[in-house]
Amino acid sequence: MPAVFLVSDTHFGHAGVCRFMRADGVTKLRPWDNPEEMDEEMVKRWNETVRRNDKVYHLGDVVINRKSLNIMRRLNGDKVLIRGNHDIFKLEDYAKHFRDIRGYHVMNGMILSHIPVHEESLGRFGVNIHGHLHANRVLRTVKSEMVSKYDPRPFTVEEPVIDSRYHCVCVEQTDFRPILFEDVMKKIKEEGGEIGFRNGNGPTM
Repeated sequence: MPAVFLVSDTHFGHAGVCRFMRADGVTKLRPWDNPEEMDEEMVKRWNETVRRNDKVYHLGDVVINRKSLNIMRRLNGDKVLIRGNHDIFKLEDYAKHFRDIRGYHVMNGMILSHIPVHEESLGRFGVNIHGHLHANRVLRTVKSEMVSKYDPRPFTVEEPVIDSRYHCVCVEQTDFRPILFEDVMKKIKEEGGEIGFRNGNGPTM
């Protein structure tokens, strides 16, 4: 039976992404010095992971220049594109390489998109699986009460934590290769996320 994989923000052909830094300002976002090296290694990792008949949902930002779209011919899988903010070329340019092209997709009670959806739009969906953020995650603030050894009066501290309603599948977080959908669900559960529609509100798709 074909497996289902997710991937996002491959940015094939993008020289700039090889120069970007992570939030620490020290570590490179991607370990390659030029797009040619990056593209070849990501093609290799993709085809090591995905078989020809497996399904792959690409959550956007496939390439940065049109000529790099030809890389998609080299990649295994029955591919569906959920368009991202950098997928700016004509629909027919992408239709040559993807079985279907969508704005979002609902699967197992979770909504798949490129940019994280606003929390007020999550509605009945347990989790938003998305791309766009590269090495970052959607965070929320939690408040906790603390007491200083110098002052017994409690005070409130706000700390950022990963928001379990969101899960990012950008290649920077998946070893620069598509990730198995079952592994995504496992990670969501480990982070305290809710698989499926909230309160059973809707069919499983």
